[in-house]
Formats: sequence, structure tokens, C-alpha cells
Amino acid sequence: MTDDPGTDAPATDAPVTDHAVTTSTSSDPPPNDDAQPSGGTLTGPEGSDLAQMEDRWRRAVADLDNLRKRYARELERERQTERERVTSAFLPILDNIDRALEHAAADPRSIVEGVHALREQALAIVAGLGFQRQDEPGVPFDPTRHEVVGVVDPGDTDVAPGAVAQVLRPGYGASGRQLRPAAVTVAQRAGG
Repeated sequence: MTDDPGTDAPATDAPVTDHAVTTSTSSDPPPNDDAQPSGGTLTGPEGSDLAQMEDRWRRAVADLDNLRKRYARELERERQTERERVTSAFLPILDNIDRALEHAAADPRSIVEGVHALREQALAIVAGLGFQRQDEPGVPFDPTRHEVVGVVDPGDTDVAPGAVAQVLRPGYGASGRQLRPAAVTVAQRAGG
């Protein structure tokens, strides 16, 4: 179980020393009322059995410690990979912002056009990461996707009572996983 022999504790057939398990003091073997005090005065078959059990227990603790260390390394590696993936996805946006600023002095309208293009590019990246934009008015209110910030009278509009009247801030989410709820107002008739 030692993918990285330079850092994991040994789990070989050689006897495991106390040094290999010094980090797991909470897993010390339970006291055995029948065992003799440290110093090992047991001899014969009983003493041999006890030594084998203790050796197996120390190997199991060493294996568990190695597994914990390997899992921590793999988890950190996955986190780093995900950070790199998300950052790389947004680098083209930074490049386009730089280009838009370079041409802003020559044609100020290019700033507006550039912002629209950047918005579409950012939305595509967010969608590529698995989160869709949610900004549809008129849909039934869904507490798992919407956050109510106000209640309005629908008046003569086509918005049905209990539906989203206006989206003040779009939400983003995926099926079963909401990244951010949409801030909305909900239609409700007076006294309803």
C-alpha cells in the first residue's frame, strides 16, 4: 500500500517498530487484564500469540495511517487540478478585457460591444462548468431556485399569482445543486 515509499510508513513483513505508529496514540491496544505488565514475562505459546497479535495490530495501524496520508494527498491534488481548470477557463476573458481596453481610446463604442461579448463568453464558461443561468420571469416560484425579495400585485399583467413577477438578480444552478438562488419578486393579489 505504499505508492510513495518516501513518505508512507512501512507495511512490510518486517516487524513494525513503535516509531511507525507514534502519530496514532489514540489507537493504542485495549488493556488486557490477563496480560503481564510491560517487560513481557509471558513465555511459551501464550507469549508468542500475544506478540503476533500486537505485531498484526501495529501493521494495521500503519496501513491505516498510510491510507489516510495518501487520501489527503490525492484530495489536495484534485483540488489543485480543479482550480487550474476553472482559472484556465477564465483566462480568455481576461485577454479580451485587455484587448478591449487597448482599443477603448480609439473607439469608445468598442467598450460596450466588448462588454456584451465578454458577458456571452462568461456565460458560456459558467454553463460549461455545469451551471445554467436562471432569469425567467413568469415561471412558478420555486423555493429551491428563487429567493423572494418582494411581493407585488400582478395587476393587469399576465403573471399568475404565485409566479415570478420580476428577476432582480439571476440565479445559477444545476439539477439538484443550486449555486446561487435568483432574487425575485413574486406576484400575489392583495388579500390572497
